[in-house]
Amino acid sequence: MDDILWLNWTIMAISFAVLIWLGWRSSTIAEGDDESGFLIAGRSLGPFVGASTIVATGFSGWGFMGSPGVAYEFGATELLGNFMFAPAMVIAVLFFARYLARRAQKMRSCTIPEYAARLHGDGSLSRWVQGVAAVITIVLLLVFLTSQIKAVGILAAGWLDFPEEWGATLMISIIILYTVLGGLTAVAWTDTLMLMGMLLGAVIIATQIFGDLSPFALVEQLRAIDPALVDPATARPYGEAKGSVFLVLPYAFLFAAVLPFMAVRFLAFRPDVKFHHAGMFVAPFACILSIIPVVGLYMRVKMPGLEHADQAMPIYLETFLHPASGGFITLCILFAMKSTANSLLHTVASAASHDLRVAIFPGHHDPRLTLNINRLAVVVFGVTGLLMMLFAPPFLLSFLGILGTGTLLATLVGPVFVSSIWRGNAWGALAAMLGGFVTSGGMLLFTDAGWVEGPLMGCVISTLLYVGVSMATFGLTPRVGVTA
Repeated sequence: MDDILWLNWTIMAISFAVLIWLGWRSSTIAEGDDESGFLIAGRSLGPFVGASTIVATGFSGWGFMGSPGVAYEFGATELLGNFMFAPAMVIAVLFFARYLARRAQKMRSCTIPEYAARLHGDGSLSRWVQGVAAVITIVLLLVFLTSQIKAVGILAAGWLDFPEEWGATLMISIIILYTVLGGLTAVAWTDTLMLMGMLLGAVIIATQIFGDLSPFALVEQLRAIDPALVDPATARPYGEAKGSVFLVLPYAFLFAAVLPFMAVRFLAFRPDVKFHHAGMFVAPFACILSIIPVVGLYMRVKMPGLEHADQAMPIYLETFLHPASGGFITLCILFAMKSTANSLLHTVASAASHDLRVAIFPGHHDPRLTLNINRLAVVVFGVTGLLMMLFAPPFLLSFLGILGTGTLLATLVGPVFVSSIWRGNAWGALAAMLGGFVTSGGMLLFTDAGWVEGPLMGCVISTLLYVGVSMATFGLTPRVGVTA
């Protein structure tokens, strides 16, 4: 046991050294002449790195820890729901990324709140759009960041044999360090390394599970435990109707196209990148990672009495894999969690250090000063997320992720996505953000609505408010902005 623990610590130390080195190497881009180096990697990402950071961020802590827990609890519905993210990401890259990237570049926007603000005017009202979008982004992504830190802490604690709080503290400290050094460039480069490990880990997991139980045998044994695990009467947790699981497809598309920590990657691609080349990488990467929830189904057969569903993946690694293989895959899963945690942390810090600052104090600022503010914000919000995780009550990891991302999606869908079809004004953008926020958050917290039903209803309300309020107030605010 001591030998295995020593091996785990050695693997972890080597991975930390590589991540910090990548952060240091990328610091030259972050320290450019303006904030774009830190915020959007100086628009330097190619198709492979760009695709890798998109997939690594989308399939991460919730995919490797939360999703198996949901599959353990609710059955095969989660496997189908998880798979919906693969085509959704491809559609977002092929049909929206180029449009968003070009328009943002013309307006010199470095964040999604800034994009929404500049699209809807130039003046005090547009600064309100940027400020409100920034505040809601900070609040909701801190919720999601808390779930990611929790997931990292759970897994690191079991792997390195020390308390969960220590594991979370160690992991977020490393994330803070390389993100401070290189900004989004460091995040993208480390995500690419992490994704390669995630893909290999997914292949090893699938090989072990289907080598032990064929898909047909797995289905039969699940049916023997509870027929609803493979033939559910509802699509819980996504909704009561059986077809509600297919709502994950439009939800996942908007997830990739609108959420600031995902969509900002579109802004970071090189101007000469052909997005169908990036889509050719996104498709196989996402399909391979979509198989991960099968761990929850396998564990429901092998260990049906787990006290907490979110323990399905950690116990699987400890029980059914050789210690060396389990250690490697644990590292890959930690990579997966960190890939989203670093993206969330970078986006939250950017919303505070750039968007709020520009909304409150418009005008030119010294590049060195703004870089230091950006880096300080990474530290502050990293520590804040850790403290929130330490004092939060027990929660299901996937639900907390849905609460944060789904509600933010409903908040921004009007001014970011609907605006690509029909341009409203700043009053409509403000109404859409507040309406989407209240609708999605209220339905998820205070009703029995499914996990995608609440956010999608919020998207509907956000869209209606964006169009309706804009039409009612066009005489008050001129329709200005850059046309793609």
